[in-house]
Amino acid sequence: MASVVDVSAILQNAQSADAHARQQAEIQLQQFQQQDYPSYLLSLATELSKEQADAATRQMAGVILKNNVDAPSEARKAELVARWNDLPQAVKAQIRQLLLSTLASEAQIAGHTAALDIAKVAAIELPTGQWPDLIQSLLDNMEAETAKSALRQSTLEALGYICEELGNIEQDVLEQAQVNNILTSVAKGMRKEEPDMSVRRAATVALFNAIIFAQTNFENQTERNYLMQIICEGTVAHDARVREASFECLVKIAANYYEKLPGYMQQIFTLTHHAALQDEEDVAKQAIEFWCTVCEEEIDIQQEQDEGDSTTVHHHFVQQALQPLVDMLLKLLPKQEEGQDEDDGIWNLSLAGGNCLSLVAAVVGDEVLALIMPYIQANISKNAEPEDWRYREAATTALGAILEGPSTDRLAAYVSQGLSFLLHAMKEPHQQVRHSTAWTIGRIFEFVHTPAVVNQETLPQIVGVLLGSIRDMPHIAEKVCYAMAQLAAGFKDDDSTSLFSPYFKEIVGALLDAAQRQGSEQEVARLQAQAFEAINDSVRSASTDTLPLVAQLVPLMLTKLGSTMQTPITSVDEHERQSELQGLLCGVLQVIIQKLSDQDSSKAAVTQYADSIMEALLSVMACHSSTIHEEAMLAIGALTYACGAQFSKYMERFFPYLQLGLKNYKEWQVCQATVGVLGDVCRAIEDQIAPYTETIMTILLHNLESADVQRNIKPQILSAFGDIALAIGDRFEACVNPCLHMLQSAQQLSVMQQQAGNEEAFEYNSLLRHGIFEAYSGILNGMSSAKCDQYLQPSAPAILEFGQFVYQDKDNQDDAVMKSLVSLLGDLASNVSNLGPFFQQKPYVYQILEEAQRSPDPSVAEAAGWAYGVIAKSVNGAQ
Repeated sequence: MASVVDVSAILQNAQSADAHARQQAEIQLQQFQQQDYPSYLLSLATELSKEQADAATRQMAGVILKNNVDAPSEARKAELVARWNDLPQAVKAQIRQLLLSTLASEAQIAGHTAALDIAKVAAIELPTGQWPDLIQSLLDNMEAETAKSALRQSTLEALGYICEELGNIEQDVLEQAQVNNILTSVAKGMRKEEPDMSVRRAATVALFNAIIFAQTNFENQTERNYLMQIICEGTVAHDARVREASFECLVKIAANYYEKLPGYMQQIFTLTHHAALQDEEDVAKQAIEFWCTVCEEEIDIQQEQDEGDSTTVHHHFVQQALQPLVDMLLKLLPKQEEGQDEDDGIWNLSLAGGNCLSLVAAVVGDEVLALIMPYIQANISKNAEPEDWRYREAATTALGAILEGPSTDRLAAYVSQGLSFLLHAMKEPHQQVRHSTAWTIGRIFEFVHTPAVVNQETLPQIVGVLLGSIRDMPHIAEKVCYAMAQLAAGFKDDDSTSLFSPYFKEIVGALLDAAQRQGSEQEVARLQAQAFEAINDSVRSASTDTLPLVAQLVPLMLTKLGSTMQTPITSVDEHERQSELQGLLCGVLQVIIQKLSDQDSSKAAVTQYADSIMEALLSVMACHSSTIHEEAMLAIGALTYACGAQFSKYMERFFPYLQLGLKNYKEWQVCQATVGVLGDVCRAIEDQIAPYTETIMTILLHNLESADVQRNIKPQILSAFGDIALAIGDRFEACVNPCLHMLQSAQQLSVMQQQAGNEEAFEYNSLLRHGIFEAYSGILNGMSSAKCDQYLQPSAPAILEFGQFVYQDKDNQDDAVMKSLVSLLGDLASNVSNLGPFFQQKPYVYQILEEAQRSPDPSVAEAAGWAYGVIAKSVNGAQ
């Protein structure tokens, strides 16, 4: 039976400045946890509830308790939930009661921590019908006449946190009556008559978390009007925390109930305009965020309408408020902080205003130009007073902000006239102006890279200024590298030469120098990353006449990669920095290998160094004994394409790393990259992969079955089944049955995912369906007709049935999925006997093929034409 142990002294020691005392306390807590888990949790809850205990100790007890019922990792969280559910009912009841009683604590931090703990426990128990009286108990706290402010504040926090937790759960946990009661209590705490501002803020934050549950209430105009009224009243409360939280509510309402806003927008504009220009900065930023959210909603609606599938009414809020909204944002731009260009962590009114202006431009397009250009022209060269640099920087930022939205032709007319001025401004005395100028020049090349702007006459000045400015302060050089990257990316790479070719060597040389600059670690890391990214863009855009120069980069990158392994590593930070630099260099190598492998004439430049490349990449892998270096893995994938079947000579040394990467599901991006490289290897060495497939398939099947593996990896694993089958042919027979079983399970999961109906489920389902179809196609094309008949003929009707389900899911159709389905239909017809009658029974087959033949994508139309022919042959053969 669980008993309460006094853990006060242990928790005090756990906070000691004495490292030995802390370590001993941590050991004692760990031993207590392992020896008597129920008593351990009960003792923590008891310590949290002790009114006479030290506040910091109470908080620590509550935080440790929270960490025993919740964790960031889904796998760890599942373990903790299982342990909680296994606790004796009496212990759980005691803990719940202790947490509820702590809400009344006069020590605010204890009540706050108890509210967090209650929400975490509620997230476990409410979905399964446990703790049924929790919500009512909290509501009773709010209604009790004797309830003190501390109790009301902590109770509101608990309600808000519970709503936040339940909002992350797909199932409907709260009944509408409970939602109504929660909103009533919260609204009561938000009223302007509430004298305690901490209670009012807690109520407003609780509403913020409850908004997603209020759909029914927002459909009711009377209830909606009342909620909007108290929120708007909160935006002018005398406490800044209440005003900020109220604007946060408006932001969330804009994201969730855009269509309900027309009746309130005039008042909201007045409130946001006043707050943005006159309120404290944190409040003002939330007022700006409201308009950012409205812009994002309207961008999405426009995109959906362009695609012909929008059901949401476009209210054109941004267009209706355009001139005063733009005027407001322009007034914010000169409110910069000194040095904001050097700190990526700063987010102030100037930056928020520029971000919102960019979104406005994306919504209204060309209309923004007439409102912005006079401001730019009036301020970009303003220099009468020492502080006028603010207006020059603001005007430059305004130009850069609006480049994504208006038409290229309209922008080119302005930019072609102003580019020379901007290039001269790179010699401006104030560093923040130079920083913004470099960024704006980069944005010009990203969005207005036209012959009117970048041509034979302008390129010498452009390149000359960028080569000079790349030697500026590191944070400015970083933006110059960005400009160089965008300049390079705008040139086509499929020509024998380009205007960029004469400058390729000098630009890449300057970027290599920039990547070796000295300075503060953070500045140098950002500059280095941007410089190498610019090299990558330069290589991708290289024309045929510069490929010999690209080839010269291979030994240079190998030398640089080798030097990273000669540097002594004496700390964790140095190891991380080594890994980052190796990642950047491996990334450049990957791009170079891909570029040179595109043409047979340049592929030899890779193969002559293949042994050295592989040696270097395996050495990088060996530097990281417990993990696999993702970028090194991807570079090896690129090398497989250049080497083809010759890559097999590296398999004995490479395979242990391939295995390690496939097993490394805890770093899921690494695992996903490794699965992709597995496909590359299969395509390159084909049946020479056979000796390794049993081990590979064991790992892949385990990953599919494991709940611990990140689900985004799994569709790619299904595709890998197809790659392996294509590579080894009938030898795939040894693993075909478990593979088909997995594919059938995946089909069932896809049907379930479709019923979930949210956007995240749609995106994952598209990946899943694509993986399923690719797997079947690979098996069908890899194995002989006799084996296809033996193993796939019984499954063919179910496959066709699933294809029909996917085709009829019109709301969630994806072009890549449809293309893979069309190909699979043809593969079934050409590789499995006697399917003619089944095709005849599925009219959708002809409907999808007719639609695909009209596709603007030639590859889709071609696949449909081929599939139509083989299916017709299959049907005619059955008659």
